Amino acid sequence: MNECLWLAMAVLDFGLVLLIYRLYGRLGMLLWVPIGTILANLQVLKIVEIFGMTATLGNIAYGSIFLATDILSENHGKRDARTAVGIGFISMLAMLAIMTLAVRFVPTEDDFAHEHLKALFGFMPRVVAGSLLAYVASQYHDIWSYHAWRRLLPATRYLWVRNNLSTLVSQAIDTLIFTTVAFAGVFDAGVFWSIAITTYLLKAIVAIIDTPCLYVAKHLFDKGKIPDRV
Repeated sequence: MNECLWLAMAVLDFGLVLLIYRLYGRLGMLLWVPIGTILANLQVLKIVEIFGMTATLGNIAYGSIFLATDILSENHGKRDARTAVGIGFISMLAMLAIMTLAVRFVPTEDDFAHEHLKALFGFMPRVVAGSLLAYVASQYHDIWSYHAWRRLLPATRYLWVRNNLSTLVSQAIDTLIFTTVAFAGVFDAGVFWSIAITTYLLKAIVAIIDTPCLYVAKHLFDKGKIPDRV
């Protein structure tokens, strides 16, 4: 069941990225990055068994951010990709500040959501701290690496090379930083390394899966079907 849901989520997330890009172009990708960032930070708190591995959710949502910034890098340039990263960073800070304040409100006797929000967002500062550090390091590395590979291999037929090599290394950086800050001391060593390794493996699978989506986005852009192509 989890595997089917995971595949359905991959289709939904990447399908939405392409749909929003088709409808709104560059603006759509700038919009998707904070959406994916917030979704990933909420989903990452859930630990699941999938494909025989123990891992966190959020890998697909987070992978969709890399897809969005790679689309921006490929079709619109480094500046727009870096802008998207900055917007995502601000969205995480905003969520942390606003929800930290929200859970401090004293609920009424009829309230039923406070304890759930407290449990969810009470752990959020540590998760977001790990996410912020991992996000900045991995995303800026991804943009730098993508353009470095693009200079070496500029042809469209090498699109899969620059997409996968930049993203796979960036995801390794992200996983190592995030799991250390967010989960070190929370789980025993065996569970910690299981989460770290399996999380990266799932991120690697997501990175490979999103490659056809980047080709679709490139095709739409080259055919002039993106609103802000010029």
